[in-house]
Amino acid sequence: MQGGQPEWVIREDAAQPVLLALYLRQVIGIRSPDELPTLRRVPINAHPSRSEDAQARLERDWREYWAMTVEPQAHPSPVPLELIDGFETLVALPSAGSATLREAIAPHAADAVDFARLANSRYTREASARPGVSYRAYASAIAEHERRVGRRAHSFELNVQVLPLAQRGVWWIGSLTVAVTDGLRADVAAFDSAIHPIIAELA
Repeated sequence: MQGGQPEWVIREDAAQPVLLALYLRQVIGIRSPDELPTLRRVPINAHPSRSEDAQARLERDWREYWAMTVEPQAHPSPVPLELIDGFETLVALPSAGSATLREAIAPHAADAVDFARLANSRYTREASARPGVSYRAYASAIAEHERRVGRRAHSFELNVQVLPLAQRGVWWIGSLTVAVTDGLRADVAAFDSAIHPIIAELA
């Protein structure tokens, strides 16, 4: 609250660690989170050649890594984290207990880093080409929500990851974080409709 008035904070990005994690998810054959679509123009390893036990262990390790990547403050590691060779500063895994994931992602380091950089650069270029548009989109949705419910919006925080996903839509990927398709984000009217239920849930 500022001067007794509710506050809202929305951070929008196409964070390289998130992009890189989703690239790895696809090329090593991870299914979860099941509801989140695949990335465009990234190979899909639909039939990984590993046992069911190995796949289950890898899925578990990846889910922990994904949670720490999307919302690191909400999902601290119980053991120290280590940067992984080849991934610059973009991948940090627990120093113990993640050997299966380390081994699976190692061959994909260079391609994953390149993908994350390029996708992040494209988002940054597009966002800087329309200064102020990002803020106005959220301010408009919040104002509309306030009109509908007849009160000021509650204070809240929201992180928005704009990603090159193969399907248009908005998905919760953390307690305070949503993923939105880049194409939907660029469509002002469609994004306004799609973000309303998210704002209503929080505000």
